[in-house]
Amino acid sequence: MTSGNIKLRPATVQDAPLLHYWDTKAHVIACAPNETHNWIEEINNDNEWQQHLIAELNGQPIGVMQIIDPHNEVTHYWDDIEPNLRAIDIWIGEESHLANGYGTEMMRQAIELCFALPAVTAIIIDPLSNNLRAINFYRKLGFLDWYEGDFEEDHCLGHAPGANWPLKLKRISAFTNLKKIGCGLEY
Repeated sequence: MTSGNIKLRPATVQDAPLLHYWDTKAHVIACAPNETHNWIEEINNDNEWQQHLIAELNGQPIGVMQIIDPHNEVTHYWDDIEPNLRAIDIWIGEESHLANGYGTEMMRQAIELCFALPAVTAIIIDPLSNNLRAINFYRKLGFLDWYEGDFEEDHCLGHAPGANWPLKLKRISAFTNLKKIGCGLEY
C-alpha cells in the first residue's frame, strides 16, 4: 500500500497515544467536535466492516483513516443504507502536514483499497456542513454533494462520487446501479 512517500498500514494499539494526542489538536476537533474516540477499543474492534489505517510519511505517522461498511456499521449511523458501499474518514494529525497533498494521496490509496473488493460499488463521505476545507477537498477529488442532514449531533453535508452516478434518494440517500469508476480518480 505505498505510493510516493506515503504508506498506509493497519493501526495498532501502539498508535493509540499518538491518536489521542491528535484528537486534542484544534483542526481535528473542528472536524468532529462532538466525537470522542477510545482508540484502543476501536483498533481492537477492527473487523470485516471497519478498519483503521495509519498514514506514514517516510516511516513517520502523519494521519489516520477509518474505512467502514456503512450498511453493517453497528451504531446504524448511516440509517438504512444499501449494502456494498464504503465510508471513509480521514484525519491529518499535525497542522504542518495539511495542504501538502498528503490527504489526497491517502484518499487515493484508500479508494484503491475499497475498490479492490469486487462487491464495493461506491464510496461516501460525510464532513460537517461547516467544514468548508474538507468539503472543497472532497469536491476536488470528484465527490459531489448528495444530501445535507443531521447524523447524531452533527449537521453534515454528504458527498458521493461524481461523474453522473445515478442516485436513488430515500430518507437519507442510497445508491443503486453504480459502476466502479472511482470518484474522479479513474479506477
